[in-house]
Amino acid sequence: MWYWLLKHVLVGPVLRLLGRPKVEGLQHVPAEGPVIIAANHLAVVDSLYLCLVLPRRLTFIAKQEYFTGGGIRGRINKWVMAATGQVPVDRTGGAAGSDSLAAAVRILEEGGMWGIHPEGTRSPDGRIYRGRTGVIRVAMQTGAPVIPVVLSGTDKVNSRHRRFLRPAKVRISFGRPRYFLPADQFGVRKATDDLMADLVRRSGRPYVDCYATTFKVDAAA
Repeated sequence: MWYWLLKHVLVGPVLRLLGRPKVEGLQHVPAEGPVIIAANHLAVVDSLYLCLVLPRRLTFIAKQEYFTGGGIRGRINKWVMAATGQVPVDRTGGAAGSDSLAAAVRILEEGGMWGIHPEGTRSPDGRIYRGRTGVIRVAMQTGAPVIPVVLSGTDKVNSRHRRFLRPAKVRISFGRPRYFLPADQFGVRKATDDLMADLVRRSGRPYVDCYATTFKVDAAA
């Protein structure tokens, strides 16, 4: 109930007013059955805009810390995560990666829609970075189609340099479904690179052949 209330009453109308989202290719998203939504990552509000424009419920996997924080902010984060149906996963241990993928598989086996940003973190500069292979591994295991999604303008609505949201034009483009058959480790890497190449081609953004997390660490050093 809270998911739809947030989407249609409490949060969604504000996001729609600020971003006036223009959506393309929504017909490529299956109306039912397991689906993986794989999008580039520019801002924190990316996931909110995806939830806003998709007619089906979209579930992301969230860090467990969002559900366990203290104080007022911690309680608000916990409520928002739970209300929007996000799945908490402990991503600090040695099995963090496998736990996250297992949670994604469960979502899809129940016929749900799983959202993921293959870059693993927000782009520090708007470029598209090397993708993590988890999205392809899950697609190969479940047979779920992957819908590549290009977001633009969300980093202007939700700039990391500003405390508050501001108006800016948001565009969201859904690509054709991509299907992946089981393959060896080299096939997984190539399929991931092909998926990222699709996002690069349709977005017109430059590609960086390293992980965004690695770039951030090197830049801070």
